[in-house]
Amino acid sequence: MSEVLVVANRTLGGGALLNAVRARAAAGNVSFRLVVPASTPSAGFVIYDEAVRESAQVRVDLALSVVAGEGITATGEVGDADPFLATMDAIAERRPDEIIVSTHPAVSSGWLRRDLIERIENASGLPVEHVVVDLEQHGLPFRATLVVAARTLAGEELLEHLKAKAGQGERHVFIVVVPQRDGSGIAPSEARKRLAAMLERLRQPGLIAAGMIGDPDPYTATMNAVQYFHISEIVISTLPEDTSKWVADKLVERVRDATSLPVEHIESRASVEA
Repeated sequence: MSEVLVVANRTLGGGALLNAVRARAAAGNVSFRLVVPASTPSAGFVIYDEAVRESAQVRVDLALSVVAGEGITATGEVGDADPFLATMDAIAERRPDEIIVSTHPAVSSGWLRRDLIERIENASGLPVEHVVVDLEQHGLPFRATLVVAARTLAGEELLEHLKAKAGQGERHVFIVVVPQRDGSGIAPSEARKRLAAMLERLRQPGLIAAGMIGDPDPYTATMNAVQYFHISEIVISTLPEDTSKWVADKLVERVRDATSLPVEHIESRASVEA
């Protein structure tokens, strides 16, 4: 069986890249190995440094779920922040038969400004296909919903809302971000436990979902996620208005003002404040 190494970051999930993978898979007797460099966004602020790597892992998890649903064999991992080093590390570990590199168009691609394609070709001696994904023009072939929640993550109102959204006909993927809270908030270990439980509940009815722990500040966590991923809409889950600190801090209004995305606010009856 031949192996194709796929290197992509923000363009992962783009229609042109998916079509290239499908074309290889249709030829038969091929597996795919995905490497996502843990690259920091070129703009905006990043306070919670580990979120950069976690966002890359979310891309890996979502991509593997999407292709698995089409019967395509694939594995994936997060690589070095430098896309060239990430690619060469993957080649050294298990030499593939060919490489697919996905980038933004030349006018907006930092990878192309660094001559990434030519450097990989020269250093590896392997055939390299360059796939251009124009997310600004074509978007993604599915709707990516960002879900931001903490104490209300296990609320039935949120789960039922997301299930209903997925049942509206358009293909959905869900990216769940749980802000890490210090002091009287959620400890990191508890946040991860809640996140894992929520992802399991979403996946049980067959939904595609992945998640990460975000910046301690919910606004920063949300805005970072908008930079990390090509988001279609945002769902923010809080306790009812009279008990929620997020509502008191006008989180929903601030996110609406800062993005051009639809933002939904879901109130959930939970026993602890969010």
